[in-house]
Amino acid sequence: MGFFDRLGRGWRMGIASLKVIQKNKQLVLFPIISGVALILVVASFVGITYASYGTDFDQIANESSAVDYALTFLYYLICYFVIVFFNVGLVHCTRIYLQGGDPNFGDGVRFSMKRIPTILGWAVLSATVGLLLKAIQENSGTVGNIIAGVIGVVWSIVTFFVVPVLAYEEVGPFEALKRSGKIMKEKWGESIGASFSFGILSLVAILIIALPLGLIFGMMHPVLGITIGVLTVFLIQSIVSSAEMVFIATVYHNVVEEQPIDVFDSELIDDLFVHKEKKGMF
Repeated sequence: MGFFDRLGRGWRMGIASLKVIQKNKQLVLFPIISGVALILVVASFVGITYASYGTDFDQIANESSAVDYALTFLYYLICYFVIVFFNVGLVHCTRIYLQGGDPNFGDGVRFSMKRIPTILGWAVLSATVGLLLKAIQENSGTVGNIIAGVIGVVWSIVTFFVVPVLAYEEVGPFEALKRSGKIMKEKWGESIGASFSFGILSLVAILIIALPLGLIFGMMHPVLGITIGVLTVFLIQSIVSSAEMVFIATVYHNVVEEQPIDVFDSELIDDLFVHKEKKGMF
């Protein structure tokens, strides 16, 4: 299977995922609420820092590394937990939809609540890796930045399918990492193609929707233009993010389930995926 064939199929799956979002618009609520929650987390940490040090940036910079790393770990832990919590809910709703059901936002939240221990375990592992990369960057100079960058890219690739693994199966963080890596090894081309398509679609939507809206409302008032532009970009990113998670969930669903996926073009699915029994993965 050629590289460009894989990219093309990934692109088509990306478009198909957007159509799923169009049919079930509640799926967009997951990245929207997740994004708002992350903004609140950032604001909370900024507020705590300000309350402790005010605008004394020298004191902040001279803070002990132990305190700095502890706060960084806590920040990473909360952020990863929030992201994975809502993504697991989105994957669960996608699974219901792929099986012919009609999911809603509440279904996903209730499911994620049941998986809190699993989600927390993965958040701890992710926060630990993030903290180690930060330590390498800060203590190893240019070489450390390069090493941390390479490890970060590899980590993002290997963990591409972790969320559906956590949503579908009762496994720990290390087993989820192992299974995600196996799937990514088989589906790397389609994953790259779909991710590329989502990036392009997001950029195009921002250029033809968010930017003109910002400029139009900016003529009325600069603050209004910036506000409308930022909110539109946020909405676009939420739609694209939810579509990408639908794609990831669909790939995993096809790997672990032996039933056809009727909501996608049958020819595309047959061409894109290898049946579970031929893969010998699980």
